[in-house]
Amino acid sequence: MDFPSYLGTMPMHAITEIHGEPGLLERFRLEIGTFDDDARARLSEALDLAADLHRDDRRVREPYLNHLLRVAIRMMHHYQVRDVDVIVAGLLHDAVEDHPAALAGPVAEGVDPVPAALAVLADRFGHRVARLVAAVTNPSWDPDRDRHVQYREHVAASLERDPWARVIKISDFTDNGVGVIHTTGPKVLSLARKYRPLVPILRELVARPDTPLAPAVKEHISAQLDLAEERFRAILDNPVRAH
Repeated sequence: MDFPSYLGTMPMHAITEIHGEPGLLERFRLEIGTFDDDARARLSEALDLAADLHRDDRRVREPYLNHLLRVAIRMMHHYQVRDVDVIVAGLLHDAVEDHPAALAGPVAEGVDPVPAALAVLADRFGHRVARLVAAVTNPSWDPDRDRHVQYREHVAASLERDPWARVIKISDFTDNGVGVIHTTGPKVLSLARKYRPLVPILRELVARPDTPLAPAVKEHISAQLDLAEERFRAILDNPVRAH
């Protein structure tokens, strides 16, 4: 497939709409082209694993891999991240949460596959990658608690401890939050209710001095959070129209 010469500067939503997964894969290859051979090999291995684990997953009207590619591309291009562990963890940030058994392999009946899945990541990509993925992996839902409240408390606590996990989570959130306009049906309201209370939490965490991003990047993220909040407000203030 032929891609335009300006693919490397196209907005990701435009690449998604016009070129789909092949376009995002090509953009990913362009982004990692400036890394050394070892880094490219690690990033390609992580991409292959993500593609395999999520091969049957869909995200509304697109392959789930598109979301993972956008998270990684956003960190490299917009956040200026050159830390390979962080980008690898971004590609695999949903692997343990969504497919722990497939990643872990056979485990004894009744045994939680999550620790084994994290151990596999540690073995293949290093303990730091596994720790970052663990930080952005949601725990099992406690049926005695409100699902969204539990989610927000987990996010706040895990990101408090790990500044680099904040970078992964904010890219994930941006794709989910700003991208909520690409979701249809009753899920739009559910997502807006889930994500809107996270905006001030993420805004405060990103602004902290220990969050390893340049001031200009933090300003860019702040603008994205403003846009997400604007979209959440429009959806929740007009629930009938959101359907």
